[in-house]
Amino acid sequence: MGCMVQDRYLRPVLQAAVDKNDHIDYFPNIKIQSHQCTAECANVTTDAGQDYTGKLLIAAEGRQSATATRAGIRRKGWDYGQSALVCAIEHENPHNATAYQYFMPQGPLAILPLTNNRSSIVWSETHERANDIMQLDDAAYLSVLRPRFGDFLGDIKLAGKRYKYPLSLSIAEEFVKPRFALIGDAAHGIHPIAGQGLNAGLKDIAALCHVLQDAHHRGENIGAIDVLERYQEWRRFDVNLLALATDGFNKLFSNSNALLRAGRALGLGIVNQMPKMRRSFIREAAGLGTKDLPYLMR
Repeated sequence: MGCMVQDRYLRPVLQAAVDKNDHIDYFPNIKIQSHQCTAECANVTTDAGQDYTGKLLIAAEGRQSATATRAGIRRKGWDYGQSALVCAIEHENPHNATAYQYFMPQGPLAILPLTNNRSSIVWSETHERANDIMQLDDAAYLSVLRPRFGDFLGDIKLAGKRYKYPLSLSIAEEFVKPRFALIGDAAHGIHPIAGQGLNAGLKDIAALCHVLQDAHHRGENIGAIDVLERYQEWRRFDVNLLALATDGFNKLFSNSNALLRAGRALGLGIVNQMPKMRRSFIREAAGLGTKDLPYLMR
């Protein structure tokens, strides 16, 4: 279905790839103070007073993208009233490279396999309850966590720091402007219930590369709005569909209504008995559901 890669391993690999690439100039620890996109070029000024000019400015600073804000791009969405609690655990029994997801009235809980007998835990609580849990010491924290998924992993203990972050839906109203494009969470932030946030960002990158490469081969200006709108049209439909799906899943599964619980159990049972449909769901969960994939994802 897919692979779980810890952020602490993924970042160094990506950084090493950047360092080895002679076509990338990397400037850490500086911020863009201002930017301007004209018909001819995109220009940025850093907090160190340096100016850089190029054909296209791509913003990828996350949901709170200051560059997108300066560009006048507004966002739509809402707060789910939930916070995600995240931690890593060591456990007595093997996870057999299997991910688990439990659905409870307060929100989903995911157990995601890591190396050896270790797993990453992500579970949702109301903001108030999450704040209270984060104030607990490690022993009390585990006493809250353990009953939520039983004892099939045996004894558990924390393996690192605990984190908390608010859950919300946030989608930029525009992904592009002349000589300007948004990718990743700067363009869209969705509920993590399907684990598709990173995959969606990688698909943005692949789609934008695809569009720019085709435009370059045709002799077109890669910063022209008609070129960039091809990327926006390609990705916005997919992103909105994913946002609707994750929002719907969260509302459906974070619910104690008996009729809804019976209906979703029946639906999941039907899917489980239909291999073709099950494979389709697995491809979607792996980020490969669409037939119109960019070059880099084929």
